Amino acid sequence: MRTVYLGTAQFAAALLRHLVAAGTVPELVVTRPDRPAGRGRKLTAPPVADTARELGIAVAQPEDVNDESGRELIAEAAPDALLVCAYGALIREPLLSSYEILNVHPSLLPRWRGAAPIERAIIAGDSETGISIMRLVEGLDCGPVCAAVREPIAANDTFGTLSERLELRSADLLNEVLGSPRAFVEQDESAASYAEKIVAADRILDPSSSAAEQDRVVRALSPHIGARAELEDGTMLGVRGAHLEDDRLIYDEVVPPGSRAMSWEEFQRGRGE
Repeated sequence: MRTVYLGTAQFAAALLRHLVAAGTVPELVVTRPDRPAGRGRKLTAPPVADTARELGIAVAQPEDVNDESGRELIAEAAPDALLVCAYGALIREPLLSSYEILNVHPSLLPRWRGAAPIERAIIAGDSETGISIMRLVEGLDCGPVCAAVREPIAANDTFGTLSERLELRSADLLNEVLGSPRAFVEQDESAASYAEKIVAADRILDPSSSAAEQDRVVRALSPHIGARAELEDGTMLGVRGAHLEDDRLIYDEVVPPGSRAMSWEEFQRGRGE
């Protein structure tokens, strides 16, 4: 089957790598344009672009995949299906109706539709999540589902550890779907929940919350975003790692303002404590 792969984020880059390793090589990879990133605002390619080039796959970065030039890039690859994962932009008509479009989403739909399903599942204290493959339609992650697989969330899982497992599971499931007939089942709208994008306020640890709740926030945002805690002197401290001990949250790795990551003990020594 000839495919075109649309993705942008790191999760999508890892999925692409696993797919290629298993023998599913897209004719073309479509990703977002390079954007300024980091403190220096240096123009930076999306993770999927870097991965595709490393794998020797043709890359296209249209400003809008839905416009005529974007659609022509896809048409030239003559795909039987489009594969989408964490693309980060809406795909609209007439592209939606032009191909079978399979979207890989890291949650058990209809739970956690939206931008941050892995983070929200950990923050909420869910005992499991998973991968769903759906047919892309207009609307947010609401298309009919043809396959899903469950993945437990361990008590010590971070975004990083859980994502790694989900990346592997998604590649296996997508290859299975591509190699067999597909039957789609509509989602139960009454059970839908939404994984809103992580914003600055979500990063701040609430001292009025339980230690377990704060621990889930730290784990959900590690290592890619990072939680933050306000100390007694008003310092906003990045918190990259922590653990629970006797119903208390103990910081393991922190990032002081304008400094590098360090252990909590090293940070305390630097403050003369």
